[in-house]
Amino acid sequence: DERMGEVGMAFVVARENASISENELIRWCRDKMANYKVPRYVEVVDSLPMNPIGKVQKFILRQRASLLLEGRTKL
Repeated sequence: DERMGEVGMAFVVARENASISENELIRWCRDKMANYKVPRYVEVVDSLPMNPIGKVQKFILRQRASLLLEGRTKL
């Protein structure tokens, strides 16, 4: 982000047989959270990348976020 340096992006795993849109989730966050905590981008995924002991591999999510945002800025 030009003004803030970095902004939040959420990777969300929906419950089984549930669906949610990115806009719905951001709207919910705006109602429930402080403005600076609301993610600017949301990506709904089937699962999060985990290492063998069950921890989320955040570096993979950061790489994925960079690629996704790179594609959005080119549009």
